[in-house]
Amino acid sequence: MEIVKLTLYHFFPHTLNLYGDRGNIICLKKRCEWRGITLEVKEINDPADVDRDGCDLFMIGGGSDREQSIATARLESIVSEIKAWIEDGVSGLTICGGYQFLGEYYEMKNGEKLKGMGILPFYTKSGEDRFMSNLLVDSKPFGHIIGFENHGGKTYHGLPTLGKVINGYGNNGQSGEEGLHYNNLIGTYLHGPVLSKNPKIADYLIGKALERKTGKTLEPLYDKLENEANQSTWNRFLNKKRTKYKNEA
Repeated sequence: MEIVKLTLYHFFPHTLNLYGDRGNIICLKKRCEWRGITLEVKEINDPADVDRDGCDLFMIGGGSDREQSIATARLESIVSEIKAWIEDGVSGLTICGGYQFLGEYYEMKNGEKLKGMGILPFYTKSGEDRFMSNLLVDSKPFGHIIGFENHGGKTYHGLPTLGKVINGYGNNGQSGEEGLHYNNLIGTYLHGPVLSKNPKIADYLIGKALERKTGKTLEPLYDKLENEANQSTWNRFLNKKRTKYKNEA
């Protein structure tokens, strides 16, 4: 039997790892393993170790503003590689700060602008209050998305999103939209980790990487328990008080 191998680049795993987001790597590895796919995870702590042609998936997690700013400065030397991956359809998962700094800048409360990677046309501003909530998102490609958000930044863009916020705040508490879905890149404020709670997103990332590398289609798994857990959590928070948005009547 032919052994399929995918390579995932995990950027700065020891500093960009808030709220258990490293669990996303565990989820991807197991869901590959169950299909007989080998997922090699390369922890990237020095951008010089990046092989532009050797990446099938990548993940950039979240950290404090200081850690994220340092990580962004270190990634400056490979911005062109990351942008090329995204445009070429490489699967990517970016969470909270890792999502924010794909944009042009992060504006602090004092007006100072922390430079982003400028890969995509959007920006983030620090809000007066933190957004902390169980986050429910109704998504056309992924169905019911669930997770937890805890962020002080408000992100603004006109790019495709993961979906409509049903409970919580999402990108900025005003638009009623959450995250980013550009080519095969996912950007999100969902912690928890997001992939174990939403296996459809995990399989999307793996499936796109497999298709890009081999032309093969990802075989489905028996996800009865995972889907029941997702729906149970969705139902539990659906009737709680929800955020009202400025653009709602």
